[in-house]
Amino acid sequence: MAEVRAAPEEGMQANGADTAPAAGMISQYVKDLSFENPNAPGIFQRPSGAQPQIDVQFNIGANQIGDEVHEVLLKLEVRAEADGEVAFVVDLTYAGIFGLRNVPQEHIQPFLLGEAPRILFPFARRVLADAVRDGGFQPLLLEPIDFSALYLQQAEAQQQQQQPDSEAAGDETGQA
Repeated sequence: MAEVRAAPEEGMQANGADTAPAAGMISQYVKDLSFENPNAPGIFQRPSGAQPQIDVQFNIGANQIGDEVHEVLLKLEVRAEADGEVAFVVDLTYAGIFGLRNVPQEHIQPFLLGEAPRILFPFARRVLADAVRDGGFQPLLLEPIDFSALYLQQAEAQQQQQQPDSEAAGDETGQA
């Protein structure tokens, strides 16, 4: 009787080892949350007609915490002012732990700084909205952010910054 062997599945080696790239979120959590309402209760006694000026800043960071495991931090800082007075300040660091297996080195940073924050953002947005609402204000619903596009813009800007530096170094050594 002839033995029939099936071809190994895509990403599987003949010995059964999985070589296909894989990335996934293991966990997510609030790492730090601070809500300040420095001018309460006076801020609530003002006429409600004026919309507060809202300034939103964000930062993204990533740390390798284990073999093929990374923590991604999405830090949101929001400051609202009404009539020159601070209405509220929120600092939120929302984090996720991501596992990356067999991901080529050149794809790790774009994933951690572009795709992972996109995955975390809706959850961070909800925590932020709830904190602002629980502080006595209308919930703050941030517009979605295209983290991948921002990462690509930043990478391109860094590359352009490095090119003139390397050209200047080439000119100094007499190389073109």
